[in-house]
Amino acid sequence: MERVTLRIPKQQIDEVEQMVETGEFPNRSEAIRSAVRDMLNEQDGERDERGRSRNWAKV
Repeated sequence: MERVTLRIPKQQIDEVEQMVETGEFPNRSEAIRSAVRDMLNEQDGERDERGRSRNWAKV
């Protein structure tokens, strides 16, 4: 795995922390990985429906 540094508004981090505290995710990294997976899966579904991809790349 690669390390990525990003800036996220405090309110969003607080919400992620709440999900970690309630046991929805084991840690912030896993919560963010899950969000990225969901975004990529959604993008794949939109590509299938429209027959074309979005402007950003799937890595």
